[in-house]
Amino acid sequence: MTTTIPSAQGAPAGRPDRPSAGALLVAGLRANMRQYGMLVALAFLVVLFQIWTDGTLLLPNNVSNLIQQNSYILILAMGMMIVIVAGHIDLSVGSVAAFVGALAAVLMVRHDVPWVLALLLSLLVGAAAGAWQGYFIAYLGIPSFIVTLAGMLLFRGLTQIFLEGRSLAPFPEGFQNLAKGFLPEMGPYTQYHNPTLLLGLALVVTLLVREARDRRRRAEYELDPLPTGLWVLKCVAITAAVVAFTLTLASFHGVPVVLLVMGVLLVGLGYVMRHTVIGRHVYALGGNKAAAKLSGVRDRRVTFLVFVNMGVLAALAGCVYAARLNAGTPQAGLTFELEAIAAAFIGGASMSGGIGKVTGAVIGGLVLGVLNNGMSLVGVGTDYQQVIKGLVLLAAVGFDVWNKRRAGR
Repeated sequence: MTTTIPSAQGAPAGRPDRPSAGALLVAGLRANMRQYGMLVALAFLVVLFQIWTDGTLLLPNNVSNLIQQNSYILILAMGMMIVIVAGHIDLSVGSVAAFVGALAAVLMVRHDVPWVLALLLSLLVGAAAGAWQGYFIAYLGIPSFIVTLAGMLLFRGLTQIFLEGRSLAPFPEGFQNLAKGFLPEMGPYTQYHNPTLLLGLALVVTLLVREARDRRRRAEYELDPLPTGLWVLKCVAITAAVVAFTLTLASFHGVPVVLLVMGVLLVGLGYVMRHTVIGRHVYALGGNKAAAKLSGVRDRRVTFLVFVNMGVLAALAGCVYAARLNAGTPQAGLTFELEAIAAAFIGGASMSGGIGKVTGAVIGGLVLGVLNNGMSLVGVGTDYQQVIKGLVLLAAVGFDVWNKRRAGR
């Protein structure tokens, strides 16, 4: 007869002790402190301004307006996050966005080019601008700060030349819908927008399936998953958040077209950064370029592609901004690069590179967007808004420095 000898903690010998639910929760929070902190900050700002504006912030029309107002910054922030993770910076994105918006205006207004073709040509020009700058950075070794600073001046000047100092308008309705349109209504009449309800349901199912799959994989690799109670609580919170957001949009005009565009970008870029070879190479270059090169990473090619991607996203952001204004204007894109950089750092990017997520950039952009929208609703002047946003950025970067020092100790 075999006798089981208890371990010192009272568990059977040979069976490792599982961490408690509290320990797992604390470990998860520490591992994702920056991103979870920004989520908490975003939730706090939403609650604060919802109370301060007597419920105006989360009215369906204002939520849709908030998405459309900040769409071009969120698009830029996703690309900027990847650039910063790779250990670089791009100061030219606002000027590239303005230049591409001006080009689209010239094509559609002066030359009657169909808007779909004009959009495709604009994206190609953005890719060419990114490739041009990426070549100098990746293959000639010129620092990205200098190259993109030169690009900022160059493309701003080209914008003025293309538009001859004046705005061009109007644009075809299809092009305007890129920034101001909504999904069309379908199906029987209800109190809500039917396609939005279906998209919300599909999103809930997708997220829950992914959570279940990730939990199963952690168990297969003998990693400690969240305790069942905490995992269920997490799933309930995700479901509640998606349902609330879906019903808010569905009670107005439904899902904005630009939100679908951003959703596709978020999923696509997030997948590339998490699950593909080039995504891992971007993190490797930003974390330790010398070690990455010794490991066989083609650093020049990766850097070049990072800036091509940034050029395409800057072009898309420029088209969205022009479509929202219904005009190509010489003053478009001013301070866009600063907003995108701020969103990336607030969302968890590290100054030294190698750290950051695309979802974090979106969270950072939403923090800035809620701040802008909320302060405007309560009548805070633009001068004070700039002061407050500067303090928020300083606090976010300061938190990153403090977190690194704490981890080092």
